[in-house]
Amino acid sequence: MGHGDAGGDGVPAGPEPLGHAFAGIVVSDRFAAYNHLPIDQRQLCWAHLIRDLTVIEQRPGGSGEIGMALLALQRQLFEQWNDRNVGQNNHQQLQDSCLPIRLAFEATLQRVVDLGCERGERTPWAQTVSTCRQLAQCQLALWTFLEKPEIEPTNNAAERALRQPVIHRKISHAVQSASGATCRSRLLTVTATLRQQGRDVWSFLEQAWIAQRLGGVMPSLVPDR
Repeated sequence: MGHGDAGGDGVPAGPEPLGHAFAGIVVSDRFAAYNHLPIDQRQLCWAHLIRDLTVIEQRPGGSGEIGMALLALQRQLFEQWNDRNVGQNNHQQLQDSCLPIRLAFEATLQRVVDLGCERGERTPWAQTVSTCRQLAQCQLALWTFLEKPEIEPTNNAAERALRQPVIHRKISHAVQSASGATCRSRLLTVTATLRQQGRDVWSFLEQAWIAQRLGGVMPSLVPDR
């Protein structure tokens, strides 16, 4: 969808679904299935990240202080992002205003990583260290939206696209076979992608059916450039 947006619903996102020549940018949560992608082809979803930071803030002691500091920086970041969206600044101004926020966020992550914890430690602080270490390892993917104006900082667009199918699945009692589930997921992917591209769904499906039946060229979901 879009630039490769993906929801965090546990669906594998390896080379098979994306294609070996995938050159887009995936906006996703930190699900491990996306780790095969180069870091410059990823944008970690800040909506999911806010949930992680809120969990840290709700822990006792130093974790709570770290979570509070990171969330405060996140709010500053999105104030600048919202200003750009309403035309109060341009993308260059967004980059400039967000640079100190970015540096402070990364420094806070690194401070937690440097403090560390004991091997095998199972405490709230150890969980905080683990989350911050994971974020520090892929922190370049936090800021792709600052480098590329066409990229959103969240995968909310994908989540919204999934909302209606999820509701339909709940009220229709889903499908009754693996092949039916595969067919349904592919049709939903096709229709959502075509609508985002402003293309006619029925025309695409007709072309695909004719190609499958008569051996013609299958239409592509990749838009012409």
